[in-house]
Amino acid sequence: MVNRSKLPPGPKAKFPLNNLINFRRDSIRFLTKMAQEYGDITHFKMGPLRVVLLNHPDYIKEVLSTQHTNFIKGRPLEMIKELLGDGLLTSEGDFHKRNSRVIQPAFHRNMMNDYATPMTDYATRLVNSWQDGMKVDMMEEMVRMSTGIAAKTMFNVDLDKEALEINKALDDVMKLFGRITLPLAEYLLKLPLPGTIRFFKAKAKLDKTIYSIIDERRRNPLNNGDLLSLLLQSQAEEGGMSDQQIRDEALTLFLTAFDTTSLALTWTWYLLAQHPEIEAKLHEELDQVLGGRMPTMEDYPQLKYTRMVVGESMRLYPPIYIISRQAIDDFSVGDYIVPAGTIVLVSPYLIHRDARFHPEPEQFNPEAWNKRSGGQQSRYEYFPFSVGPRSCIGQHYAWLEGVLVLASIAQSWRIKMVPDYKVEIAQLLNLRPKNGMMMQVNRRS
Repeated sequence: MVNRSKLPPGPKAKFPLNNLINFRRDSIRFLTKMAQEYGDITHFKMGPLRVVLLNHPDYIKEVLSTQHTNFIKGRPLEMIKELLGDGLLTSEGDFHKRNSRVIQPAFHRNMMNDYATPMTDYATRLVNSWQDGMKVDMMEEMVRMSTGIAAKTMFNVDLDKEALEINKALDDVMKLFGRITLPLAEYLLKLPLPGTIRFFKAKAKLDKTIYSIIDERRRNPLNNGDLLSLLLQSQAEEGGMSDQQIRDEALTLFLTAFDTTSLALTWTWYLLAQHPEIEAKLHEELDQVLGGRMPTMEDYPQLKYTRMVVGESMRLYPPIYIISRQAIDDFSVGDYIVPAGTIVLVSPYLIHRDARFHPEPEQFNPEAWNKRSGGQQSRYEYFPFSVGPRSCIGQHYAWLEGVLVLASIAQSWRIKMVPDYKVEIAQLLNLRPKNGMMMQVNRRS
């Protein structure tokens, strides 16, 4: 029987901001504890915010698919809007649907053939800068490469020289987004605090980059079906995008494309370095399928174990580790009615490491991932790019880049951790290595 008289169970805060402080200190640990102590539907307050954590595929399906029209991105994304504007990540309703229809062709499977070559080309450029035995920050290397790939595939430009500057700007932005959970966080952007000043400098840098790309395309028109072509083409149509909207969509997709893939690959190298038996099996497939040449789109379906490795890496370190929504109206979930305005959290990280759905969940096992990754129900047990109508529009792109780049590099190189290097996780909008990922690159004999 649905209980309409009270909220789901949850902790009593020891003092008004207790839950907020614990969440900001370690959100994964806090949410894991909530689920363990109070079950799959948990309620708690974070300052003035009412929050409900849903930790079962059935409930996740309700929020992200079945009842999705009752949810908006809401307050947690208000600060992100300061950077991205009304791009696909932050926009809602008919506005989002219209722009999604404009952009969708750039990520259609038919376009993947055009993207495969730049992906392997930029991977080749990267490893050509390496020397046997050198130490690199693999996070930085993956960002530099993925920035180049995103710029080339989406805008047909080369941003090699600007890549590290862009990454620095993104780091400054991400640090500010750590304030999202603070009460009245949006008002902090109006104060001349050091973090706020760095944020607006970073935003100006990213704006300058995107607007210069748009201006260059207008001076030298090219309609090759890439993202920028579609955005500019829509402007010529009745009710088409404004310059601001083109900027918002271009920046949103550019940043999410290279940030998501670079992180997924960074964690993949980290996991492979700790599991030489899995790395050896990966090398065996690459030797058989590629025989020393660079992979092509035709090879993609044959790189089955390579895809398993990437998939299992994203299970353990999903690009999106917490997804938030805000309820428009009261909604029913399990035995409870959750009030309108409640912030609802679902966590791919928690579900991906739940032994009910993933046996031996802490173990890195690509073959086990492959066995679990099929079927309708698994869409809500494994969802590194979210799921439902608001899932990531570029997930096929990200899969392709992850597999082809991993294959391109791993067939000729072994990547090992620098001895005694401590890897820590920074829990921001995504899971980032707090102090980079120092690794040693060695040529395979």
